[in-house]
Amino acid sequence: MSRPEHLAPPEIFYNENEARKYTQNSRIMDIQMQMSERAVELLLLPEDEPCFLLDIGCGSGLSGSVLEDQGHFWVGMDISTAMLDIALEREVEGDVLLTDMGQGCPFRAGTFDGAISISALQWLCNADKTTHKPVQRLYKFFSSLYACLSRSARAVFQFYPENSEQMELVTAQAMKAGFYGGVVVDYPNSTKAKKFFLVLMTGGNVPLPKGLGSAEETQGVSYISKREQIKKARGKPLKKSRDWILEKKERRRRQMKDVRADSKYTGRKRSGRF
Repeated sequence: MSRPEHLAPPEIFYNENEARKYTQNSRIMDIQMQMSERAVELLLLPEDEPCFLLDIGCGSGLSGSVLEDQGHFWVGMDISTAMLDIALEREVEGDVLLTDMGQGCPFRAGTFDGAISISALQWLCNADKTTHKPVQRLYKFFSSLYACLSRSARAVFQFYPENSEQMELVTAQAMKAGFYGGVVVDYPNSTKAKKFFLVLMTGGNVPLPKGLGSAEETQGVSYISKREQIKKARGKPLKKSRDWILEKKERRRRQMKDVRADSKYTGRKRSGRF
């Protein structure tokens, strides 16, 4: 089966039809959200403290929704117009920017408390145009990302390296840009559950987190149920509940966005008779 990055450049591959898949296919959405939750976990953010995060290759805003659910503010960047159109349709709370990550991160120094990226980094290893040189584009991206992160921040990339040489290319350019860190592999013995996370740190060399479990353990692992347990423990409302909806509306009001007035019907489940 061909890898997406071998079929077309990302701004072409992620057309309107492909973008719709990410909001209509429950399996794709579930996988994306699981990987996003794991990436946020690897950021090691302060508990119960909202942070300002960058979502690189934000697409239709699925990973941004995970950031919102955990009380964080975010800005997303993506090269696909169709993907960002879907994000705007979904009325995501983060601001989104149409840009090519290979041209760098266009933000002021020290802007973000952390960054995540889901299934995007491997696209930088391709030369889709004659002017594209993967080594230069990777270094431009990582050096500009390093600059726009605070000096205690982390960046976590879930990506699909094609081979060990590609993984070495990516990590070498990240270290050259000033980052510390390396690759964390979850479920290394499973062909389906195996996931690669590049964990980069700005504040010095710290031991990398351990990858999750073995192939035998993957059947019983649920990032979503784990997140709900954590929220219950911290007293946070469950997603889609009335309290969760009221909190989200209040955040949007603070951002000076138009929000419908609260009523006794807010968050009430439909009977399903219609």
